[in-house]
Amino acid sequence: MSMKLLLDTHILLWAAADTLPGKAAELVASEQNTLLFSTASIWEIVIKNGLGRSDFQIDVDALYNGLLDNGYAEVFINSRHSIIIGNLPPVHKDPFDRILAAQAQYEDATLVICDDILAKYPCSVICIKRSSIIQEEPKNYK
Repeated sequence: MSMKLLLDTHILLWAAADTLPGKAAELVASEQNTLLFSTASIWEIVIKNGLGRSDFQIDVDALYNGLLDNGYAEVFINSRHSIIIGNLPPVHKDPFDRILAAQAQYEDATLVICDDILAKYPCSVICIKRSSIIQEEPKNYK
């Protein structure tokens, strides 16, 4: 079964460093899946890299070109994504996580994350932990 997978920023960094756990690496390596990354993730990396965060010290140009060279498609932020943010439940205040959840919902993609809190957003989610993968169906919020 093929899926559109929108990778969270941390998952992108793990994939780029080739440190995804076994089953997650298989999921990302599967040619059946469409791999997506968000403009927001690149923006987040640039900002946190500039702040000196040790977990975001990466050559962003190399990462970006590597993603494109490896068949990832970029999801650009548009107004519809921004509008959806206004309807998201108050699960998380991080603007990068909120736009990723909105993009996954609008683009009908599964958001691949490592933060359990994000699984509470109304979109399909695969939560990757270093030892396992947990898949959740979208939540229905009014």
